[in-house]
Amino acid sequence: MIKWSIGSSGTPADSYYEVRSDCTDDVPKSKFKIKAGKTLSVRKWQAAFSTDGCLDIASVLSRIQKGGVHPTVRGEVWEFLLGCFDPRSTFDEREEIRQIRRLQYARWKEDCREMDSHVGSGKVITAPLITEDGRPIKDPLVLLEATSSQNTSDSASTSSKNGNVDDSATRITDKHIIDWKLTLHQIGLDVLRTDRTMVFYENKENLSKLWDILAVYAWIDKDVGYCQGMSDLCSPMIVLLKDEADAFWCFEKLMRRLRGNFKCTDQSVGVANQLQYLASIIQVLDPKLHDHLETLGGGDYLFAFRMFMVLFRREVSFGDSLYLWEMMWALEYDPDIFFAACEDASAHKSKISRSKLRGVRHFGKRDKENAKNGAEDTEGPVPISVFMVASVLKEKREKLLLEARGLDDLIRILNDVNGNLDAKKACAGALKLHKKYLRKVQAKKP
Repeated sequence: MIKWSIGSSGTPADSYYEVRSDCTDDVPKSKFKIKAGKTLSVRKWQAAFSTDGCLDIASVLSRIQKGGVHPTVRGEVWEFLLGCFDPRSTFDEREEIRQIRRLQYARWKEDCREMDSHVGSGKVITAPLITEDGRPIKDPLVLLEATSSQNTSDSASTSSKNGNVDDSATRITDKHIIDWKLTLHQIGLDVLRTDRTMVFYENKENLSKLWDILAVYAWIDKDVGYCQGMSDLCSPMIVLLKDEADAFWCFEKLMRRLRGNFKCTDQSVGVANQLQYLASIIQVLDPKLHDHLETLGGGDYLFAFRMFMVLFRREVSFGDSLYLWEMMWALEYDPDIFFAACEDASAHKSKISRSKLRGVRHFGKRDKENAKNGAEDTEGPVPISVFMVASVLKEKREKLLLEARGLDDLIRILNDVNGNLDAKKACAGALKLHKKYLRKVQAKKP
């Protein structure tokens, strides 16, 4: 049982992520506190490993659910939560896997560099390099050194309109390469806007790392490529993990969970499933609110689109968003995540026995509730993020019912949440709604 102690002393989550002095008034204030005895500390983390490196994942999940992860070990912990490593692997096995992945990333990055020399150059592209029919743009004014200045981003975007097509250059005919090169400047523009209030991104090397990772990912995932919002998901990986390849693989594992959100068509948005889940949950838990939202024209729940796309990055401070993410991952943790997430799992099965992990079913708290109430189905459990959004609606319920007379009012009321959401309360509220929803669904079964 998670116990939430509100108001006790502790260190603000954002104290480890320095904000530029000229931006302190523009960023959300951290509400989550790092607390001794609750947060997963360095000592508790190290004590969770056996002598050969096997991780007691159950104790780690329990501690995370009580108080998150201490920032100094957050990157290491996330590699397990996201499925980069099997908790039953040894130190040596993980090091071997890490080196294999670093080499793979280096190969992919080199492939991208051969197609465009700006990859790995330390520069960030902010204007188109190529036309839609594959003709290179001559001397584009995009070879600016990466900077976190918004003015630089705006001027680079404006100057791109003056680029001239180089008719003498070789025209590219490969559609995949054209599509990829067309995204590079959009990645650059988004990179310069991402977490620009942080001192961390005053370092040009960190900006170029973010751009390189997103450029490489856009190439290897041709079905999705790059979409706005991915930079917000990738940025924390750069902050937490010093090695660029390690940060890439954490982002890649996260995208395996979320890539469906970015696959949009003319008929539907990528988060359609979550929006449908949200509608069903509110209809079951609060039919009055659901009917009111439908009357306002919000019955499709598209107003929650952004919360799902970037996992509440706009609703809470940087440090609080990291706590929120790791809490969700701990609650949803599946012991088979390593094997489900790894394309090359078969190469490791000889070293890391899957049966070892299956023998110890360390589900997250959310999945235990699903199993207890018989809520598993062929489509899998509802993501905890859906219940997070539901908890936000519950928090604003009275205001929505009394003041919202149209979609504009609905959006205005929910926009009040931006920067003001209490991550810890949202988690607690989500868990309560999850249990209540399961009980109601179970009660309706014959």
